Amino acid sequence: MENKIFITTSADKNRRLDNFLQEQIPDFTRSKIAGLIEKGLVKIGGKVATKNGEKLKENQTIEVEIPAPVSLDAKPENLPLEIVFEDDDLAVVNKPQGMVVHAGSGNTDKTLVNALLFHIKNLSGINGVLRPGIVHRLDKNTAGLLVVAKNDFAHTRLAAQLANKTCRREYIAIVEGVVKTDEGTIQTHIARSPKNRKIMAVCDESAGKVAITNFLVLQRFQNHTLMQFNLQTGRTHQIRVHCKDVLHCPIAGDIEYGGHTPKVLKKTDPKSLGQYLVARKLEFLHPRTNKLMTFEINPPEYFEVLKNRLSQ
Repeated sequence: MENKIFITTSADKNRRLDNFLQEQIPDFTRSKIAGLIEKGLVKIGGKVATKNGEKLKENQTIEVEIPAPVSLDAKPENLPLEIVFEDDDLAVVNKPQGMVVHAGSGNTDKTLVNALLFHIKNLSGINGVLRPGIVHRLDKNTAGLLVVAKNDFAHTRLAAQLANKTCRREYIAIVEGVVKTDEGTIQTHIARSPKNRKIMAVCDESAGKVAITNFLVLQRFQNHTLMQFNLQTGRTHQIRVHCKDVLHCPIAGDIEYGGHTPKVLKKTDPKSLGQYLVARKLEFLHPRTNKLMTFEINPPEYFEVLKNRLSQ
């Protein structure tokens, strides 16, 4: 366990605690700092801090306990992995549906991290040894594009773009029901569902974090809608929650959020392992060259098959 101590100055008055700590510990992402606060490892004036956005005062002592790295359980595995782009700083991969991004409780193999450790030798260490290179995530049953950092320099700058909302992430989905509004923006707060801790739900402002999703209707079918989503924030299950709780049109196949397996599919058709949601497009500035990088993929076969069946 490493201890760090900081003293605030007059310039830090009214600053947010998490912003202050991110400046003091630049190798830590905002999510990692939030994790330290959540675990009670940050103290202000000897008292445990409980809020990321706690406002600071002048001449306060901030103590941070940084846990020692845990041993790496994830091992390199020769799993199929489509690498869309790779250079010395980063890689963009097309994660298949059904693959967990990183190791966790009960998941120590067959994850994206296992595949990355085999196919890409050098990965950043900012997110810890269990999540090497992982800048952002996709749900297990969401397929599509992810950017992976190969060094801490790239990781810090890519994470900053996500935090500052300058990284553009575009998704497409097939949802149940017919969405009547052609386009719009959904803004709510999201937190763990009090009824089921495995899923998220829209909540009051005091209980969760703000979540903003832009949507556009691409095509309407008899009982379904093909939609495009652009994220302004990256909350857990954000699109899935907004489809269920705000649009009242859950994503097709998303059983956890009220979706169903589409009846139009034939027994011989390839089926989704979960929700019909794909991270189709990713756009960001290269962390070293500042060049605009844009990547786009075609949806998986199972997605196109359902779309074609609904069009008949």
